[in-house]
Amino acid sequence: MLEDIKRLKTLIWLGIVAALLSGCAGDSMAGYTKYSYEFLGSFDTVIQFIGYAKSQDDLEAMAKSGETRFMELHRLFDIYNTYDGINNIKTINDNAGIKPVRVSQEIIDLVQFSKEWHDKSSGTVSIALGPVLSIWHEYRERGLENPEGARLPPMEKLIEARKHCDISKIIVDPDAHTVFLPEKNMSIDVGAVAKGFAVEIVAKELQEQGYSSFLISAGGNVKVVGRPMDSTRSKWGIGILDPGGDMQNQEGSTLDTLYINQGSAVTSGDYQRYYTVDGRMYHHLIDPETLMPASYYRSVTVYAMDSAEADFLSTTLFLLPYEKSRKLADDMEGIEALWVFPDGSIQATEGMKSMLKVLGGATNK
Repeated sequence: MLEDIKRLKTLIWLGIVAALLSGCAGDSMAGYTKYSYEFLGSFDTVIQFIGYAKSQDDLEAMAKSGETRFMELHRLFDIYNTYDGINNIKTINDNAGIKPVRVSQEIIDLVQFSKEWHDKSSGTVSIALGPVLSIWHEYRERGLENPEGARLPPMEKLIEARKHCDISKIIVDPDAHTVFLPEKNMSIDVGAVAKGFAVEIVAKELQEQGYSSFLISAGGNVKVVGRPMDSTRSKWGIGILDPGGDMQNQEGSTLDTLYINQGSAVTSGDYQRYYTVDGRMYHHLIDPETLMPASYYRSVTVYAMDSAEADFLSTTLFLLPYEKSRKLADDMEGIEALWVFPDGSIQATEGMKSMLKVLGGATNK
């Protein structure tokens, strides 16, 4: 219970750090004022909307529209819970080896996106790794409930589960709107991409509704649309957390500030979901080669225009050793990244440096 409370505090801080660095409430231009709205319950994190509107009611109208959509997408992408009248990712997993499942277009798009990006980004992150990740999830939950009895999953159990993790076997039929897992022991886990995918959907739909200056912060996932509508700056400031910092205060937790007026910044880190066994921390980002939590970095932050791509790639880069991770980032157009190593040292692409306040001298002008 104590670990859950600590984790919730961290999630809340992740949700508000962007707001704290984006200027003070009341900044305005041409009758627009900055307001914020947040809620908890979607994708297991605090989701915050910050935007410029002519009144708090106008901002809340936008935010509540976004909240409703986030909750819909949360239910669709959920791998743990069943909902009346909804075929979701859990439904697909429950029918593995039995029958194809007819699902919504959002799920078809998510699965196809994940398969495509698996192939184009080194094959490291796979939504088919569900059998392995479910074992880690089970042991992590037990460890959080009973810290004294926390144990690591047996390696032989993980190796056996990996036999059922072939992403090429996931069958998607866009015309029939079905997804099928042909082997009984297969399962899909979309944790590396679902939140970013949802953020991108919500942001695009809000733009279609006419909103043009706002920020969505969903844990370590931030999406910016348009420049801030005030007279003092043209960019939003997004705080990048220091994994070794003090999460109880802004100055102690912020490693640097990223200034952008369009696009997404997503961080994958070892401090977000973890448990402790024999005094050692084991986080949730599992290397598909070793079947253990990756240990190359404390965190990796990725900037991209698309939030789903940034989400997927932040996990991918986190799971690769630096030489491969850096090459992948450098080779992909429109992708910038920052790596924080276990010893506290930092590396960043040149494009990322140019957007950072401390490392690159960037400003919000």
